[in-house]
Amino acid sequence: MSAIEEREVSLTPASDLLPRSTSRDLAQFPLPNGREEVWRFTPLTAFARVLADEATVAPLSWTATMPEGVSLEEVPVGDPALADLPYPVDRPAALAQAHARHALRLSVPAEAELAEPVVVRLTGNGDLAHGQLVVELGAHARATVVLQHEGVADYVEHTSVLVGDGAALELVHVQTWQDAAVHAGQVAIRLGRDARIRSTQVSLGGAAIRLVETVEYAGPGGDAELIGVYFADAGQHIEHRLFVDHAVPSCRSNVLYKGALQGESAHTVWVGDVLIRAAATGTDTYELNRNLVLTEGARADSVPNLEIETGQIEGAGHASATGRFDDEQLFYLMSRGVPQDVARRLVVRGFFADVIERIGVPSVEAQLLAAVDAELGEIDPTYDFTDLDALEAGLEAIGAGAGEHRA
Repeated sequence: MSAIEEREVSLTPASDLLPRSTSRDLAQFPLPNGREEVWRFTPLTAFARVLADEATVAPLSWTATMPEGVSLEEVPVGDPALADLPYPVDRPAALAQAHARHALRLSVPAEAELAEPVVVRLTGNGDLAHGQLVVELGAHARATVVLQHEGVADYVEHTSVLVGDGAALELVHVQTWQDAAVHAGQVAIRLGRDARIRSTQVSLGGAAIRLVETVEYAGPGGDAELIGVYFADAGQHIEHRLFVDHAVPSCRSNVLYKGALQGESAHTVWVGDVLIRAAATGTDTYELNRNLVLTEGARADSVPNLEIETGQIEGAGHASATGRFDDEQLFYLMSRGVPQDVARRLVVRGFFADVIERIGVPSVEAQLLAAVDAELGEIDPTYDFTDLDALEAGLEAIGAGAGEHRA
């Protein structure tokens, strides 16, 4: 009888949520054909130019408003300071790193506490552009950074967000493109030990938007809050994908995204992937996506995914709900004397209220509310908006939604 061979075998399956490739080599990201899982919701024709291996034609122009002590500079792409940035996870992000003419690097020094936000306005000039941005906070710094995208372009980006140990960043990433713009890319967040970030995505304009946001923890105690608001109109495609990689102990993530859509062929996609690895004991995570469909012909796809490789966690769960505009809510408000167009606006504002209140940048909050109002059209100019009782009724009429699950 032959000797018995003993062998250590891991029973933990390979992760289904890890990106199939993470590389700076563009060859690792071939052109998608639409059959890949990560591209199956995306209209590839709309994104054809930003997926092509072409050089930048006209870089985005930029202006900035910065408090004293903050630096913002164009850095050569071969600079050693850019060597340790997070890796791209898809073709647009890899294209951005391959073809960006320079990296725009924003640095907040250690221990700094900024009283005013840093605002960077990136404006498209009507052609193909690749952008590489780096937002870096030194240890124990406190800052708010707003990245505003406007104009028109076929824009591809890779943005690295590096939050040092004990630092806290409020990041707001706003898409208010003109109607013909196309925007794809990745926002890659790396959190140091006990670092915190609240990252807000606001997608309102453009013909087609596809953004991937990734979070990695470089040490225990990291805290990531990811919130988003999007509003798609007729023929518009807005897609947000998230991947939160819990690989170290005692970290937290919380995701809240809300979207509304109206008009023929309006399409939104939200995919939230959270992976809790075996070493990530003490993790606390939750993700929630809700969508409000205002008209026939619009479609919302919502896919939350949660993979857990350890039972030693504080909590984990996800929720997803998509529903149509509730005529009962409209009737309820109208029965209280609120005109129909105003009632419709109150319901939509109430739907977004808890997300908007978290943004923390008054100018962005006002911009978002104005954009929502513009999407909903003109209202009765004689209505008195000082009627706070009607406003309260509108907010209270919003249903809690369904589809939640927490482990």
